[in-house]
Amino acid sequence: MTSPEKIWTAGLIVIGDEILSGRTHDKNIAQVASWLQVQGIRLTEVRVVPDVEARIVAAVHDLGAAYDYLFTTGGIGPTHDDITVDAVAAALGVPVVIHPEARALLERYYETRGGLNEGRLRMARVPEGSELIPNRMSGAPGIRRGNLFLMAGVPHITAGMLDALTGQLEGGAPLLSETIGCWVAESEVADLLRRTEAAHDTCQIGSYPFFREGRVGANFVVRSVNADDLKACCDSLIEGLTAAGHGVTIGGI
Repeated sequence: MTSPEKIWTAGLIVIGDEILSGRTHDKNIAQVASWLQVQGIRLTEVRVVPDVEARIVAAVHDLGAAYDYLFTTGGIGPTHDDITVDAVAAALGVPVVIHPEARALLERYYETRGGLNEGRLRMARVPEGSELIPNRMSGAPGIRRGNLFLMAGVPHITAGMLDALTGQLEGGAPLLSETIGCWVAESEVADLLRRTEAAHDTCQIGSYPFFREGRVGANFVVRSVNADDLKACCDSLIEGLTAAGHGVTIGGI
């Protein structure tokens, strides 16, 4: 479902002491951002918070009020430090309940894996009024409550949950992009970039410098939801770079 005239936005809260300590390298930000872009939704802010209820509650309040959708990753497992459900329920002002469908799913999954113990049953807990996000990988579902989505911290499980949500969220036109590479210091063309972006108000230009082969260069990524506007902006930028004596590489260097 799309509404091209509206720019739909999302926030992401990454939850876990292990992310902040560096023991675990987060991979979910990139995959959530990429998935949202295909849905026509822009990931606009990411906040990384510890396993502290007050910090999670504050992040849910802040990002939930600022964006159309809010996603969380991490903290919905079976152990005592998995407190995302409790924190989100507190932020929403609702109790935590056992979701009967989640319990049934877990009972079936663990029937030949030692049964459903107290820790595993924790993964059936949801803020009251929630729906489930299917999880083909480990049995434990994700949680959806309106425009708030609670997902696993394990990247391949998160990927499965995102797949289950594909096409379920209202979004706008997908963000399109083209990359133009150039062996030039970005400081030399900063004014050209500014003027080109200002002349194409439906486009954004990102500059990403690099140092290779003993010299500096940059890739310029032009983004827009409109293919014609994107082409016009790219053509203008290429013309400007070429006129200044800089060769360009379409697709990036």
